[in-house]
Amino acid sequence: MYPSRVFDILEHQLSTHALNDTFARREDKITWTKYSTQNIIHISNQLSLGLHELGLRKGDKIAIISTSNRPEWHITDIASLQIGLINVPIYPTISSSEYEYIFQHAEIQYLFISDRLLARKLHSVLAHLPQIKGVYTFDKVEGMAHWQELLKDGDLEQVKNIKSTIKETDIATIIYTSGTTGLPKGVMLSHYNIMSNVLDCSKVVQIHQEEKALSFLPLCHVFERILNYTYMYSCTSIYFADGLETIAQNLLDVRVQYFATVPRLIEKIYEGILRKARTLTPFKKKIFIWALSLAEHFPTDGSAGIWDRIKLKIADKLVFQKWRAALGGQIKAIICGSAPLQPRLAQIFNNAQIPLIEGYGLTETSPVLTVNPLHQYGVRPGSVGIVLPSVQIQIADDGEILVKAPNVMQGYYKDEENTRASFTEDGWLKTGDIGHFTDEKYLVITDRKKELFKTSGGKYVAPAVIENKLKESSYIEQVVLVGDGEKFVSALIVPNFDLLEKWCEENHLLLQTKKEMIESKEVNNYFFNIVQEINIHLSKVEQIKRIALLENEWTIEGGELTATMKIKRKVINNKYHSIINEFYKTKENI
Repeated sequence: MYPSRVFDILEHQLSTHALNDTFARREDKITWTKYSTQNIIHISNQLSLGLHELGLRKGDKIAIISTSNRPEWHITDIASLQIGLINVPIYPTISSSEYEYIFQHAEIQYLFISDRLLARKLHSVLAHLPQIKGVYTFDKVEGMAHWQELLKDGDLEQVKNIKSTIKETDIATIIYTSGTTGLPKGVMLSHYNIMSNVLDCSKVVQIHQEEKALSFLPLCHVFERILNYTYMYSCTSIYFADGLETIAQNLLDVRVQYFATVPRLIEKIYEGILRKARTLTPFKKKIFIWALSLAEHFPTDGSAGIWDRIKLKIADKLVFQKWRAALGGQIKAIICGSAPLQPRLAQIFNNAQIPLIEGYGLTETSPVLTVNPLHQYGVRPGSVGIVLPSVQIQIADDGEILVKAPNVMQGYYKDEENTRASFTEDGWLKTGDIGHFTDEKYLVITDRKKELFKTSGGKYVAPAVIENKLKESSYIEQVVLVGDGEKFVSALIVPNFDLLEKWCEENHLLLQTKKEMIESKEVNNYFFNIVQEINIHLSKVEQIKRIALLENEWTIEGGELTATMKIKRKVINNKYHSIINEFYKTKENI
């Protein structure tokens, strides 16, 4: 029997292949504390009794907010779900007004938070929300209730009886989408939605018993959460990173086979590799450049000739095995999602025998719809993979990707209007993404439907593809294209200031501050040349005619990025409207 409800996963693991280290975390920042399958089940049952004793009943909501991934997150999740509660995971980085909106809209009764910093952040919000009956912390925080105070030894038959009443069609979680515009919407996912996706993912990305995964993307994001469930279903141990700053060391310490990430971290890893290469001797640097060029152009579909394969083996021996060693030497797959990945990076990493597999999905689809298969010659850089077994996808006349699948949401919580608007009349979910299939049935995403803009000449431009191409330059940290309703396309660019500073030194430019750099004629000309190299490959209507270099990076805290690191185009357009207006007042630069 396959597990049909989320909390069935642990019983499945216990009966299939119980682990001594289902979860592990460095609670003292030094040694790994490990939690066995039996231990997690026992503690989850104790917590279920405690939650029930609080008066919580089926359909009531709790929220989990944590600044890092940890065993307590999953224990609280399992404990709440197996007595019919609805878990509302929330990002630790959102604003006070967003917290207040979600707490009220979702009718949250109890909060589980990670630490003192979150307690301080939430203090003013909770002061005028009387419906919040209690707050429990995972760390011990003076003056606050600790989550272990809820653990009760009692009649576990009571938990078993309640579990038997939970149906796979019951709502398990409400996940509030960060949204690039407007208020967040609460996506309702049932146990069946989630488990159908876990089972599908386990078939395509075949993870094995007693392997290890590192978890660091926020568990409040459905992508990392469903991957963690998939690890648990596959009897794979989950090691939680201390934080983003310790990932590199954790990979070396634990030597995991898997981790999930977002494209920005892959870009950072690649930039680090290039930085190190710049310190090599001229001879070693020449070998590095040769190996990198080979990996960039070597086909991933198995069509390479014998001589090219020999050359790649030599490159691997001389260069790429060192990359793998820096990641712990055991990596079988880096699973990448949430935003578009540069095809060039996918090509390079896969040919360096660091499988980088990109997938695609939405919070509304629990989330995975497609993924590049994890087997030799299965990856197609530039695509988001093949459709999962239980998923149906069709492309609408305007290019929008439409979905029917068991993992499609139950709707938006208390929002029938947006729920109806998200589906076609015959029941297909409208993803809002534009894409097409290759001859090999791999899905390629070209842009967000709402992000397409039209020039004054009536031609549509898909910005994401061009932005990704521009970011292949290591000198471009972030970029957004603008030009809706205008004669031509322009670009707002945040440089990689670490590299730019070195470039200025090498070119004898005495520029001390970021402001001086972005105002320098020489620096602007250099970036114009980078853009020109991209323009050669674009149609006339897509070509970028003007650029502006910006001093400050776009961040979640600054409001330019969502909690899942997606660009808020409307916010950026409003923030830099004076610069954008200047683009179209004067003559074109390029």
